[in-house]
Amino acid sequence: MTNYTTLGHNLKRGIFKFCEKICVGFSKPFQKFIFQMIFGLLSGRKCFLTEIARKLNEKIPLCKTVERLSRNLMNFDGADELHENYICEAKKHFDDTTVLLFDDSDIAKSKSKKLEALCGIYDGSEGETSIGYWYAGVSALTCKNQQPIPVYSRIYSSLEDDYDGNNAETIKSLEFVSKHFSQSNIRAFDRGYDSGFVFDYLIKHNEKFIIRMKDRYVLHKGRKVLIKQLCRKYKGKYSLNFKSKDGKEINCKISIIPVSLPDYPDKILNLVICNKGSKEPMMLLTNLESEDARLCVTVVKVYLMRWRIEEYYKFKKQGFAFEKFLVRSLKSIRNLDTLLTIAIGYIGTLSEKIDESIMVAEVVEASKRLYGLSKFTFYAIADGLTEIFNKLYTGIECFFRPPINDGQLCFESLE
Repeated sequence: MTNYTTLGHNLKRGIFKFCEKICVGFSKPFQKFIFQMIFGLLSGRKCFLTEIARKLNEKIPLCKTVERLSRNLMNFDGADELHENYICEAKKHFDDTTVLLFDDSDIAKSKSKKLEALCGIYDGSEGETSIGYWYAGVSALTCKNQQPIPVYSRIYSSLEDDYDGNNAETIKSLEFVSKHFSQSNIRAFDRGYDSGFVFDYLIKHNEKFIIRMKDRYVLHKGRKVLIKQLCRKYKGKYSLNFKSKDGKEINCKISIIPVSLPDYPDKILNLVICNKGSKEPMMLLTNLESEDARLCVTVVKVYLMRWRIEEYYKFKKQGFAFEKFLVRSLKSIRNLDTLLTIAIGYIGTLSEKIDESIMVAEVVEASKRLYGLSKFTFYAIADGLTEIFNKLYTGIECFFRPPINDGQLCFESLE
């Protein structure tokens, strides 16, 4: 039988060690704040400060804990430094073959009136216009289990004074990835990134990419032709079977054609055409090169892993009720997003140990999966952590006990 007291304390200790590494350079009060927020998010699975405060189980009135968390969330100015420390820690799970997944999303707050800088957005979940915030994100697949660990996250509004457009925000995400990852790491993009400025950036910086195309002119055998017209001439030389995100078996035929863009006629690219029966073919443009004739099959497989970032967004919004946050200022919202991104990143690091760590195996067992463990393991780990922490009677105050000969507040030494 699992000893939940011992397991729970070991998990708290693991989170504490993780926070120690990413909190280098911060004052003790903010170190404590970061640890409390990340633990509260993992334990309560809600973005409400009241829920986080309850999970801390402090011996003071709940309202006082909420006030302190709210005040620190508003006054915290080290989000960029914290994120840099987090990236350094997360990089241990990446290598030169890591695939980087880009995707924009939205945070719909259709019923809100008091939040700062609410702007008009398109709610992708409902398929209609709404109000809320835009969201730019990048996730990196771990080298072992191909789990999406978030590496870039930014909430922005078109009503901000320094807003330069959504394209400028996309460039910021591209620049961040260029700074922290190798040119050899493949960047995978959906159709929304089929834009000239994206190609300009990627080609200029010589970065590997796969972009799903809508319809544009390309140069093929010296002639300018629309991609869709070109695709009709190719029925597919190679075969690939895969499951769609709704679990359906799909058999597709794949072709690969050398093309170039009109703005870069000397830059030879590969257009991969994936025919899925009667449906419109999936068109992927890439600068990947190989002497292997089945390069096109590899390109399609790599692109299909882009669905992992969709699963991550769903997990973030539904698993942590992220769209229901109640903090009002844009600074607090961004700080909350940074802390939640790091908390989910910690779940991602645990997912890499799922086959080698007894503790992680016990966390998965505690989640009590009905149909076994799925390929996307975040739900199982998050459910297991919540289940274990809910069985404990104490919070995390023991990690902030002052040393015997010193009355100042400090982190407990774990060495």
